[in-house]
Amino acid sequence: MLIALSIIWGGSFFFIALSTKELPSFTIVFLRVALASLILWPVLFLLGQKFPKDQQIWKMFFSIGLINNVIPFSLITWGQHHIASGLASILNATTPFFTLLLAHFLTEEERISRNRLSGLVIGFIGVTLIVGLDFAEDASVDTLAQLAVLGAAFLYGLAIVYGRRFNSMGINPVIAATGQLTASTMVLFPLVLLVESPWVIPFPSSTTWLAILGLGALSTALAFIIYYRVLATAGAVNISLVTFLIPVSAIILGVLFLNERLEIQHFTGMAIIWLGLAIIDGRFLKFQNS
Repeated sequence: MLIALSIIWGGSFFFIALSTKELPSFTIVFLRVALASLILWPVLFLLGQKFPKDQQIWKMFFSIGLINNVIPFSLITWGQHHIASGLASILNATTPFFTLLLAHFLTEEERISRNRLSGLVIGFIGVTLIVGLDFAEDASVDTLAQLAVLGAAFLYGLAIVYGRRFNSMGINPVIAATGQLTASTMVLFPLVLLVESPWVIPFPSSTTWLAILGLGALSTALAFIIYYRVLATAGAVNISLVTFLIPVSAIILGVLFLNERLEIQHFTGMAIIWLGLAIIDGRFLKFQNS
């Protein structure tokens, strides 16, 4: 399931890159979450799941919707207006580092061991190589776009740790995904109308609509069902390691279909980030996690 999730989420960077050619950021994110929620409600009905009406649970849906959908989706989509999809996926691979830090301070089950601390330091060296060199050369909008994707990775890490509450409360993965995406749609709808006035945007091409369909149906609706199922059994840090594989499919799609080319520093930084992730995981190097 982790491998499937990595391929599906790797495709999301490709779909976003296609849609940014004709649509602004908030509109893309709104269409993404709205389509995903429209797909998941019938699934919920067919599975015979009763949607909770508890006010406290709905507060959680809105909270997780903000930190796992609305804000990070918007940051990544805006970032991809300025940087390559492959580079965005590499920076997104820092999610486990933020998850590790947050899980250490916010939970009692997943503490930082010596091996994981070493992986954390190595990973951020890779990030510094990617972003730091660009920032030193020119603090441009491209650098801000990279920082925006890193901000999204931090929020994903926070959402992973926070999202474990759904499992402890016995909330079905499909309900959790549907609830947060519905809440995200409700938040984004007025924002899109106020900020981007979508009625003045030229009608998108069929390519853009197909990209939105893939983004909403595959990279969001299906992905979140898998995500919550894995989270319930594998733990916060383990599921965040899916970002280890995401850049592979994202870079391949970007090179083959978008004519993207990454610099040597980006691949070097990715290799260092992967080394850090391998050390954190422990199984790759046969280390014993404490």
